[in-house]
Amino acid sequence: MKGILLSLLFSITLVPHAQARDITFGIVPQQSAITLANNWGPILEYVSQQSGHNIVFRTAKDIPEFEGRVLTGEYDIAYMNPYHYTVFHQKPGYKAFVKQKDKRIHGILVVKKATSISSLEALDGKRLAFPSPAAFAASVVPRAALKNQGISITPQYVSSHDSVYLNVAREFFIAGGGIERTFNNTDAEVSEQLRVLWKTPGYTPHAFAFHPDLDAKTAAAIKAAFISLNDSEKGRALLDNISFKGIESAQDEDWDDVRALNITLLQHLLSE
Repeated sequence: MKGILLSLLFSITLVPHAQARDITFGIVPQQSAITLANNWGPILEYVSQQSGHNIVFRTAKDIPEFEGRVLTGEYDIAYMNPYHYTVFHQKPGYKAFVKQKDKRIHGILVVKKATSISSLEALDGKRLAFPSPAAFAASVVPRAALKNQGISITPQYVSSHDSVYLNVAREFFIAGGGIERTFNNTDAEVSEQLRVLWKTPGYTPHAFAFHPDLDAKTAAAIKAAFISLNDSEKGRALLDNISFKGIESAQDEDWDDVRALNITLLQHLLSE
């Protein structure tokens, strides 16, 4: 029964519009499908009502599967991490239109609150939990920082940010990578057992991006609907549920700070 429920959560239609085709909105699975549906469902319902287009929630069972779906253009709109955007802007050509307002994304390494660990050096030779190889702030940047400091760790990929936090709380791993937003949004029962050991520098946050085949009129209506979340008490409350202070327009060059890192983890996808 649980498996059936989760599969349904990967394709939830939120508001029926008989005259319009569904617009699929794929969200990177940093958290469980249930958590994503609960947090994003009301936002997509609002955007559907404001834009006149039926926005359909989509996600994937893990981040690598999400990457494959974005690569094949399965989503009309995708919410993806900063590194993903620099890759999938090249192929199949997703175009950023909005991002979180006044935000720089920071990766974090968390440890058990009661542990005596107080420095990155204490992680040398240990196994650490990460969401996936190409999770930008939660995995790519922390692993690179550790390597640059001569700290050798063994990464273990556990599919989502929530899974990282739970695994560290249960002491299956001494530490794990995430980001501030998902850490703040995870169950208090878990987060209260943890503390942030280290935080990365800040980078341009996740991109909301249109597939290049989405027509300009539809794209403009949806962009306007997302930005209108800033303009009402209801909209701001919906954004607060995902720890957003607001939504603002975005351009492709906003992610040049990420491109400057010259990350090549997913370059092989561009030749497939």
